[in-house]
Amino acid sequence: MARPASEPGPSRQAEALPPGRLARRLIRAADRATLATALRDGAWPYASLVLAAAAADGSPLLLLSDLADHSKNLAADPRASLLFDGTAGLAEPLTGPRLTLLGEVRASADPADRARYLARHPGAAAYAGFKDFKLYRMAATRGHLVAGFGRIHWLDAAEILDRDGDAGALAASEAEILAHMNADHADAVALYAERLLGLAGRGWQLTGIDPEGVDLRGEGGIGRLDFARRVTDAAAARAELVRLARAAREGVRP
Repeated sequence: MARPASEPGPSRQAEALPPGRLARRLIRAADRATLATALRDGAWPYASLVLAAAAADGSPLLLLSDLADHSKNLAADPRASLLFDGTAGLAEPLTGPRLTLLGEVRASADPADRARYLARHPGAAAYAGFKDFKLYRMAATRGHLVAGFGRIHWLDAAEILDRDGDAGALAASEAEILAHMNADHADAVALYAERLLGLAGRGWQLTGIDPEGVDLRGEGGIGRLDFARRVTDAAAARAELVRLARAAREGVRP
């Protein structure tokens, strides 16, 4: 039975990943996080729900209003933490993976960051241009990954973020790849969601591609489909997307 689109659930393959890559996958797979900042009057911790996306290297991206308390807190002290929860769909949530990422959150003027955020959250385009909204990027320093009972790791940012520097060609082709897949291969995208990820719902589209997989959104739900091998350019991405489509049609787990 397919899962509701709003309940992507954990991936057993993902949970078997090395700690750094699992941490990065949690960031990339999420569309929301809990942001903890320090209140300006006494530095008490202040937690709030935020919508999140990921830059090409996995750095978290946030779109925040200047009027929000967390934005005012960051203006005074950019140090923050983000909690990414990968336990959805588990009967025992504490057996599932979650990541607390520490770093400094500052405004980003990078057009690529903005494009990735709006692709992940198309509804945000209605207010992203308002003067009181800014796009932010976290410069991570380290993270605390709990991958289940007894699987606990402190990781440096270098272990979490994808900084190999070999995927510039893929990043440059991202918009073209997404537009082509969503316009000309919508049937394949639907198969990714329904047969490979077991997600219910309609209107599935690809919202992002990186060397390790693709992100999907449909009817308010999200999904993350991992590649079997790292891809760094459009040709390699095409080959992997074709392979996944074939696996979906044949009912084979990739």
